[in-house]
Amino acid sequence: MIPFNDLRRQNQPILDELTQAALKVINSGHFVLGDEVRSFEKEFAEFVGARNCIGVASGTDAIQIALMGLGIGHGHEVITAANTCVPTIAGIAATGATPVLADIDPKTLTLDPKSVASAITPQTRAIMPVHMYGHPCDMDALTRVVNGKEITIVEDCAQAHGAEYRDQRCGSFGACASFSFYPTKNLGALGDGGAVVTNDNETAERIRALRQYGRADAYNHPSPGVNSRLDEIQAAILRVKLLYFDDASAQRCALGERYDSSIANDWVSPLVPSKWATPNRHLYVVRSPHRDALQEHLSRNGIATQVHYPIPIHLLEAYREFGKPDAFPESERACAEVLSLPLYPGMPGDDVESVIQAVNTFHP
Repeated sequence: MIPFNDLRRQNQPILDELTQAALKVINSGHFVLGDEVRSFEKEFAEFVGARNCIGVASGTDAIQIALMGLGIGHGHEVITAANTCVPTIAGIAATGATPVLADIDPKTLTLDPKSVASAITPQTRAIMPVHMYGHPCDMDALTRVVNGKEITIVEDCAQAHGAEYRDQRCGSFGACASFSFYPTKNLGALGDGGAVVTNDNETAERIRALRQYGRADAYNHPSPGVNSRLDEIQAAILRVKLLYFDDASAQRCALGERYDSSIANDWVSPLVPSKWATPNRHLYVVRSPHRDALQEHLSRNGIATQVHYPIPIHLLEAYREFGKPDAFPESERACAEVLSLPLYPGMPGDDVESVIQAVNTFHP
């Protein structure tokens, strides 16, 4: 079976460095908010192109704490994409704010600015663009939507490490951005981890306090907070992986270009990057009106695939209050048609060719 992803293959070439990084932390005796976290925060802020990075325990926590740091919570609304993954909604809801859904552009599968504009109410305090599959949202258009309004932009960059919009890295737009370092991300830890990045120093200080019970110093808590800290071992692992990010990213892009140039099937449509976007190829997604049959065909040919994501938020049982069927037609259509093909650094060339051949021989 050709795996959808292979984290062992990705980690093996740098296993010694990862081991030494972990051992360094173990031998230091300092495991929470130490030198490794501080160093990673500085390095990742530079990577994104932002002034500040605050390490937290997960990408979901990063969403929650970013919004809390901006004073967004009960009585407020945050607009985001109907086709996103549940953690986006969970992070918003954890603040007490109400998630509000908008539809997506059928070409990029990211937030449709016109749908966002129509969803704005007097309670709207933020828009959360999700750079789905590592393809940037149209940030200029979304910025125009909020111009002149007391509405901020908070990016969900869980899938967008290194992706660029008009040569500017995702995560450097808006007031804040949240990142996930879940192991399958383009920059992945060996467990959970996340970060908030921001160019505003005062917001950064509030977020640093919020991640540790709202603490200003050892026993002074001027405001409530949460317990969400990136631990030292994960920070050390991420520092090693950040050194090799460019090489891994180049491999992803080369694989994506190989698929782009070789998949030729009237029943299968790869997503085409916008001219203003430099996607990071977090996932290689195709669309087919016969998605389930395509997935079954690939499975019979020994190829593992995944669907990101099969059910839009408003059709999930837990979130049906956010919209009725047909409320977000482009999101519903995309969720019924998308299929993610295997793509990861170190993927053998023979596996790539086998996937291409299998996709090209599919017929419903």
